Amino acid sequence: MSGASTKRAPTTATQRLKQDYLRIKKDPVPYIRAEPLPSNILEWHYVVRGPEMTPYEGGYYHGKLVFPREFPFKPPSIYMITPNGRFKCNTRLCLSITDFHPDTWNPAWSVSTILTGLLSFMVEKGPTLGSIETSDFTKRQLAAQSLAFNLKDKVFCELFPEVSEEIKQKQKAQDERSCRPQALPLPDVVPDGDAHHGQNGLPLLNGRRRSGPTPGVSFLKPVRGKQSRSVWFGFGADARSGARPRWGLPRAAGLGVEGEGLTLRFPSSRSVSSLGLVLVNPFFILLDLVT
Repeated sequence: MSGASTKRAPTTATQRLKQDYLRIKKDPVPYIRAEPLPSNILEWHYVVRGPEMTPYEGGYYHGKLVFPREFPFKPPSIYMITPNGRFKCNTRLCLSITDFHPDTWNPAWSVSTILTGLLSFMVEKGPTLGSIETSDFTKRQLAAQSLAFNLKDKVFCELFPEVSEEIKQKQKAQDERSCRPQALPLPDVVPDGDAHHGQNGLPLLNGRRRSGPTPGVSFLKPVRGKQSRSVWFGFGADARSGARPRWGLPRAAGLGVEGEGLTLRFPSSRSVSSLGLVLVNPFFILLDLVT
């Protein structure tokens, strides 16, 4: 805080807010960070981290407190800047700790008291002037979007560099997870004549599941005037179960037929040619022969 801020605010308000600043640094409010503007001690900005087990979990919510020159004898105004699904953005909020209710204001209340009351009201569902009603799903969506939103705010990044860096690291981790390839589920294939159980416990016979959907890649079935057979070649252990590789010549166990052609359909609804080698995962290859 610069010396210029002391000239803009009366001595009483300045001294009190300096005391509150030291107090909040020594004993932080859970889930909340707060900093005054270097140029104006009467305007504080805060960041609320969405508490666990709430629709706000994972979100970062930026807002501000605007204190009157008569503070602590008059209450501040409270604003929320980040879209959150609970309060309107850039709108004065009507709470018992704000300037909407000067009659209920207590001069003994500190900045920590104000922020604690804001968080308590945020996680509740009671209506007030400046609040909005949205579903928990919408709140979770806004929580995820709050990361990128706040990084675009220059004041946020300048006042909360550590939180900004924390958000960047979160975004990087999310991007890395989203770029990881998703392995296809292993098919249930066994040698002819052997009865086994598949991935969901349903019995298998000759590579055919008796009931229920077939996970992963299905097998081909004969087309008029053509014969087909599918061979699964396993090498190495199954990465998920540790089982030994399985291979065999299963009887045709039905995938679809488009006209006179044969296709392999994957769970993502993509289709590929049935001829040649198809790498399903690092442990199994399907060789489909059509004669």
